[in-house]
Amino acid sequence: MTDGPIVIENAHVAPVRGPEIAGGHVVVEGDRITAVGAGPAPVTGAGRRIDASGCLVTPGLVNTHHHLYQWATQGLFQDATLFDWLTGLYDMWAGIDAAVVYDAATAGLGWLALGGCTTTTDHHYVFPRGRGDLFDAEVRAARELHVRFHPTRGSMDRGRSAGGLPPDEIVEDREEILVATEAAIDAHHDPSFSSMLRVAVAPCSPFSVSEELMSEAAALARRKGVRLHTHLAETLDEEEHCREQFGCTPGEYMEKLGWLGPDVWFAHCVHLHDADIRRFAATGTGTAHCPTSNGRLGSGVARVSELLAAGAPVGLGVDGTASSELTSLAGEMHQALLFQRVVRGPAALTARQALELGTLGGAACLGRQDEIGSLEPGKLADLAVWRVDGYRAAVEDPVCALVFGPTPPLDLLLVGGRTVVERGELRTTTADPAQAGVRARRRLIGDRT
Repeated sequence: MTDGPIVIENAHVAPVRGPEIAGGHVVVEGDRITAVGAGPAPVTGAGRRIDASGCLVTPGLVNTHHHLYQWATQGLFQDATLFDWLTGLYDMWAGIDAAVVYDAATAGLGWLALGGCTTTTDHHYVFPRGRGDLFDAEVRAARELHVRFHPTRGSMDRGRSAGGLPPDEIVEDREEILVATEAAIDAHHDPSFSSMLRVAVAPCSPFSVSEELMSEAAALARRKGVRLHTHLAETLDEEEHCREQFGCTPGEYMEKLGWLGPDVWFAHCVHLHDADIRRFAATGTGTAHCPTSNGRLGSGVARVSELLAAGAPVGLGVDGTASSELTSLAGEMHQALLFQRVVRGPAALTARQALELGTLGGAACLGRQDEIGSLEPGKLADLAVWRVDGYRAAVEDPVCALVFGPTPPLDLLLVGGRTVVERGELRTTTADPAQAGVRARRRLIGDRT
């Protein structure tokens, strides 16, 4: 971290919460933002001054749903629906170990950072026996890259023999899951304001997890004071499955199990009913919108504009790279904008609403809206500086240039005041995350493709 303050000035500043500032400044001291304002920055002591002319400053992006281990299986089953895609990949994922997870996480986290992401979740739910500490492997990768990390300890206890999708050899016993989940929380969860690591509880989905595990996982999370996460209402197949197995819709099933509330966020939520939207808004239940993955798998378009209008928290998620192939979180802002407009018209989502989804909306899903997600004095110094000059200067509105077009070059990324990316290069590691990703793929699938 730089000795003394970091002063970023002469930029277009988009704080997300509060008015935008043309020709403004942001001052960072330690891991906090200490000033945001118009014109030149106040004179400060020794430190670093950055002339950000031609740049847009935004909060760092917040990724609310991911599967880092899937970096190793990108580009496969290109024309499959979700259930067919999962069925094909589960047998490959059964081969992961701690080395694969570490390298895949290194590659995935590095790619997220290069796309402006400062905080990311990860939903890891595949734990083959005897393959090392997979959860710790991704925690180590995040620590080394200095990305703010919200890993979720996922789980599956319904294999194919019990009517689930995954092969029996990669599901766990319910009691084993609960013990391992509590151990992960005790070992890693940091609830402090400046926390770089918080753990959540995340059974995989209604079609791979028993009703008992869903209920007991919720009780565990609330006893430990951590958040809850799972996939929900991603496809019409899931709706049919829930009606057959439980006699209700996925949203009704979550309500029955006590899985609604301000400590819960769901991934996807493509096929919500009107009553679900009302429930989410009334309870403060969040949604991680993953437009690229939903489009790639033909799942549909989530009702994001309606969730926002109802007052429900909504963030963005890249989802696993095996269903989004190198999409950055900035790219998901672009996709979210287009998807909503295709279905609901050109006023369905604005550029600034898309930016809020990728920043403050995501922070709200993670319960960190008071710490990250906007540029305000006292908040953590997680911010991105984008170059919107050159060709992009033809777009007069810098936020439009960021969201409507291809992702601009990333000039600077700070996480807690520390430089993670500068001029499009990672600065926190001497390793090559791209090569780590290649190693993960070779170890996992070899020549099978």
